[in-house]
Amino acid sequence: MTGQAPADEPDAPVLFTERGSSWWPLLWGPLFAVVGAGVEATTGPVHWLPWFGVGVVLFGIAAAWVSARRKVYFVRLTTGTLTQGREHLATSRIAKVTDVGTPTGAKVLGGGWLAPRKTTEIPVRLDDDKVVLAWARDDDGLREALRRLVEPEAGHVE
Repeated sequence: MTGQAPADEPDAPVLFTERGSSWWPLLWGPLFAVVGAGVEATTGPVHWLPWFGVGVVLFGIAAAWVSARRKVYFVRLTTGTLTQGREHLATSRIAKVTDVGTPTGAKVLGGGWLAPRKTTEIPVRLDDDKVVLAWARDDDGLREALRRLVEPEAGHVE
């Protein structure tokens, strides 16, 4: 069901994507250090070296946090692969997206016990009749992209 990153589809069209995090939180630590140095400047001499150290340490912590979130919360759907975190599922394995119930103990894609915080689970039936849980912050967007890919006849109303 899962595997390594698909190397055979470098030009596959991306139907849906969510980045785990943007890079702007890296600015929190340096901004905190600048504000701290500014407040210190109003009361006396500024200790530049400690404030620089605080900014660098907080930048490093934020960099680790952002990097982890970009790996764990990453969602991408192409015509050949659904990627959830570090787990890859071939879209050819997906049999149904609409009207799929969620059985107790269904496996969550991405490798966790639960779907990540602030995401919504989307039950997906596979070709072997197992149900797994995909997830996304924009669950309607992912559900619609999966539905158009897997159940193209459902998109045509006559």
